[in-house]
Amino acid sequence: MTSTLIDAGPIIALFDKDDQYHQKVMEFMGGFEGRLITTWPVLTEVSYMLDFHKQVQLDFLSWVSEGGIEVINLEQWQLLKVREIVDKYADLPADFADASLLVAAEMRNLDSIVSLDSDFSVYKLGTGEQLKNLFNL
Repeated sequence: MTSTLIDAGPIIALFDKDDQYHQKVMEFMGGFEGRLITTWPVLTEVSYMLDFHKQVQLDFLSWVSEGGIEVINLEQWQLLKVREIVDKYADLPADFADASLLVAAEMRNLDSIVSLDSDFSVYKLGTGEQLKNLFNL
């Protein structure tokens, strides 16, 4: 089974029926066969963005708790790497959630992501490689 990272944008679109990418994300998820992996900063961002309706937030949390996404824990010492990434890409700007995904990719040797952000075409892993975005807009 393929494992890939998922960023906040597609998750928000999945749960927000008014999001411009909702239908495309629904179609993608319907055809995706693999394991989705993310980080706690991404889940925090998603929860914040879904605060327009309490039931939507609850549905999201249920989906995660039922295994819709595997959540990776970063260790405290890895925050230095997150900081380096945020500093390196300050002109984009790279945020905490994006940087946490790059650290997670290196932890798990992952080479792909599902994202609505074009920033992931710029970010580079420690190997110099970029993550392949499986979601084509």
